Amino acid sequence: MMDVLRPFDPWKSPLCTCPPKYSLHPYTGCTHYCLYCYATSYVGRKPSRPKKDFLRRLRRDLARADPSLPVDMSTSSDPYPPEEMVLGLTRASLEVLRSKGFRVLLTTKGVGFVRDQGLFDGLMVTITTLDGQLASRLEPFAPSPSSRLDALSSVEVRKGARVDPIIPGLTDDPRDLKELLREIRDSGAEHVVFSTYKAKPDNFRRMVLSFPDLAEMWRHLYYEEGVRVGGYRYMSTPKRYRMLKSIVEEAVKLGMTASVCREGFEDLLRAPSCDGTHLLPKRSGHLPDIM
Repeated sequence: MMDVLRPFDPWKSPLCTCPPKYSLHPYTGCTHYCLYCYATSYVGRKPSRPKKDFLRRLRRDLARADPSLPVDMSTSSDPYPPEEMVLGLTRASLEVLRSKGFRVLLTTKGVGFVRDQGLFDGLMVTITTLDGQLASRLEPFAPSPSSRLDALSSVEVRKGARVDPIIPGLTDDPRDLKELLREIRDSGAEHVVFSTYKAKPDNFRRMVLSFPDLAEMWRHLYYEEGVRVGGYRYMSTPKRYRMLKSIVEEAVKLGMTASVCREGFEDLLRAPSCDGTHLLPKRSGHLPDIM
C-alpha cells in the first residue's frame, strides 16, 4: 500500500479520462484559498501545511513504485503555495523524484516553479481569467494572472495551461476566453485543458456569498436544471457541451492540443492525453541515484 505517492484514481469516477499516473501532494490544505475549490469538502479550508516526514515517506514509496508511470504534482493541494518559498518541500521532492528517474508533470497556480527549472519534465499552469481584479476575488492568495503567464513564458519545458473552472457569469464570456487562449498560446503553451465549475455545498456557499448578484442564476443552472454527478452539481449537459465545444475548437485553431476534464464529452478530447502527460518525454532509462 502506497503512502504519499498514490495511483491517481479520483473516486473511481467514470468521467475521469486521465491515463495511468501517480499523484503526489507535499502539502495538505491550500493557502491560495480559491472560492471554487472542491478539495475543501474533503480536507477543510485551511492553509498549506507540509505533510509530516514527507520525504522519508516518499523515498519509501518510490522503492515500490513503477518508474514508467509519470507523477502529477499536484492534483488538488497546490505544490507552490506561498509557504513553499520558505520550506522548499516541493523542490526537495522534485530532487528525490529526479534522482530515481521519475518523470514529473507540475500542475499549479503558483510561480515558484521558475526556481526549480531542470527538476521537472512538463508543466500545466491554471489560469482562469485575465482579469486581475476578478482573480483576486476568486483566488485571493494565488499569484496574479499576469505573473502566472510571465512565469509560464519563462521556463524552457513542454508546457500547457488549465482554464479551470469556467464559471457562468464570471469567466465564460467567449471573447474573454479567446483572448485568454491567445495569451496562453503566446506564452508557449502547447496544450490546454478546460473544465466547468462543479458545485459542492461548501464551495457554492462561498461563491454565493462573494457574488450575491449571481446567486439566483447559479441556483437555477446547478440546482434546478442542472444534474447531480457523484457528490457534485453540474450544469445541464447541453449547456456545458455548447460552452466547451467552441473553446476547444478555438484552442485547436490556435495550434494547441485541447481537452476537457471530467465532463463526459469524448469528442472534445483533442489531445493524446487530457491532463498534459503527453507533454512528458518518453522514459529512456533510469537516471543515476544521487541521493
